[in-house]
Amino acid sequence: MLIGAHVSSSGGLVKAIDRAEALGCETMQIFNQSPRMWRPTAYSEADFERFRDRLAASSVESVFIHAVYLINVASTDADVRRKSLASLTHALRVGDAIGAGGVIVHPGSGKERALDKTLEMIGTACGKALAQTERCPLLFENTAGAGGTIGRSFEELGRLVELAGADERAGVCLDSCHLLASGYEIRDMAARAAVIDECERDLGTHRLMALHLNDSMTPLGSNRDRHANLGDGEIGEQGIVAFLSDKRFRELPVLLEVPGPEKKGPDKRQVEIAKRLRKRALAA
Repeated sequence: MLIGAHVSSSGGLVKAIDRAEALGCETMQIFNQSPRMWRPTAYSEADFERFRDRLAASSVESVFIHAVYLINVASTDADVRRKSLASLTHALRVGDAIGAGGVIVHPGSGKERALDKTLEMIGTACGKALAQTERCPLLFENTAGAGGTIGRSFEELGRLVELAGADERAGVCLDSCHLLASGYEIRDMAARAAVIDECERDLGTHRLMALHLNDSMTPLGSNRDRHANLGDGEIGEQGIVAFLSDKRFRELPVLLEVPGPEKKGPDKRQVEIAKRLRKRALAA
C-alpha cells in the first residue's frame, strides 16, 4: 500500500517528482494540464523521456494522472462532448508516454437524460478513448452523488466498466470522502467490509486500481463533495484506519487530495499522518 499525494506539475513534469519527494510520497498524482481549461499542455518526447528517467531514479514508485474537471462525454452540448473525448484521449496518451498507473476521471452527468442512455454514452466514449491509446488504464472515480452525476454507486461504476468494452484497462478509483457522502458507511470495520463486498460483487476487486484518501467535511449521505484534512472531518482517524484496513486494499496506491493547512493541497504532515494510519490499519 503506497502512500502519496496530488502534487503540482507547474514548471514541468519533472518538477512534480521533486515536490512529491519533498512530501515523502511513495506514489503521486498530477494533472496533465490545467484542470479547468481545454487547452492541452504541449509536452515533447524529450519531456516524457526526462520524466521517465527521473521517476526510475526516484523513491516515488508510481504516478497517476487526474483528467481535467471539464470532461463530460455525456453532456447535452455536442461541442463539450467532442472536447471531452479529445481531452480524455490526450490524457491517456500522456499516461502512455510517462508510464502512468492510470488516468482518473470523473464520469460526468447527463442532467435530465435517462440513466441508461447516459451510462451508454459515457461507456462508449471511454471505450473509444481506450481504443485510441495503448497501455495506460482509465479509472472511473466514484462520486459524492450530487445532482445527476454518474458513479455514485458500485452498480453504476460496474456498468461503465462493462460499457467501456470490458477492456482490462478500464477500472475504478474509490474516494473515501465520496463514499461517505454518497451514503456508504466506511468508518466501522464490519460496515466497511460489507461495502467492499458489494464493490466486489458489482465490479470485481481486480477493477479497483487506486484509492483517494480524503476526510469529509460533510456527513454520511450528504451528497456533497467537500474534502477535509485527515482526522479533521466526519471520517476521523479511527474511521480512516477502519477504511484502510481492508485486506483487498493492501496492494493499492493511496493518493491524498486534502486541502492542506494553507488550502494549497497536501503537505508533508498530511502524508506523514496517512503513513501512520496505514501502519495502524495494516496491524488491525
